[in-house]
Amino acid sequence: MGCDGGTIPKRHELVKGPKKVEKIDKNAELIARWSYCALSQEKLRRPIVACELGRLYNKDAVIEYLLDKSAERPNTEVVVHIRGMKDLKELNLTDNPAWEGERANSKGDRYEDLHCAMFICPVVGLEMNGKHKFCFLHTCGCVFSERALREVKTEICHKCGDPFQDDDIMILNGSKEEVERLQRRMEERRARAKAGKKPKKSKAAETVSKPEETKENPAPPKASSSEPKVAEQNGEDGGSSGPGPSSSSSSSSSSKLSKPAAAAGSKRSIQEMAEKSETYKSLFTTHSTAKRTKDQTSNWVTHTPYHF
Repeated sequence: MGCDGGTIPKRHELVKGPKKVEKIDKNAELIARWSYCALSQEKLRRPIVACELGRLYNKDAVIEYLLDKSAERPNTEVVVHIRGMKDLKELNLTDNPAWEGERANSKGDRYEDLHCAMFICPVVGLEMNGKHKFCFLHTCGCVFSERALREVKTEICHKCGDPFQDDDIMILNGSKEEVERLQRRMEERRARAKAGKKPKKSKAAETVSKPEETKENPAPPKASSSEPKVAEQNGEDGGSSGPGPSSSSSSSSSSKLSKPAAAAGSKRSIQEMAEKSETYKSLFTTHSTAKRTKDQTSNWVTHTPYHF
């Protein structure tokens, strides 16, 4: 086809060779990972949070995703492992005094250093632009360079003083191998947390079952109620075997003590019931206190307006 009008095609136009592999600009990739949100692809701005895999997000973008997961958004596969805000840690970052912001080169008449980062390491002073490895502590959220943690070995945070362990160190924007290692640690941590919740549930079930057992098997009656029965049995045994002065005297004394107590309790209960009944009856008009005397009652007088 073609070649009309004396056109002479060249070889590269007719023969298609192998496609060249497109190389990703490393500088552009570093800027995209360290200066933009992994979910919304917007520029990072405070408050900034990080997940357990070391990715950086804007906090408001993650909250919007958690509130409405059905909405169509780009890069949703990046946040599949995030179940809630508990899986994120707000970062305690140190500002870079050399960073002037976006308005410094608004006219475009000066050189703009793309590797000048917003944040730096508070110990060594390295810029957080991707050329150096950075970590954050899962306990407090403070961010340091890996060099600072390697050179100044301590078990206390350099910035806030909170204690931490080696498992609490999370690498930010690590390589594939480092991300896989962090993912295994995340799964182990979640498995331990789930296993720790099961014993608590079993303890709660035991506490619930104990009251049910007490209801099914009530406690034995008190000794006071069983004393008269024991006294009667002793009296019968004594009558069959022979006179027992000690048993008869103890039973008579206990009966004498119990009778006045029962009588006093019955009198009090009768008085209380009477008082309660009187107060209850006084609420109605049929009670004697609500009735009027003859002096209080008045005669009915008919009134017609014809007298005026």
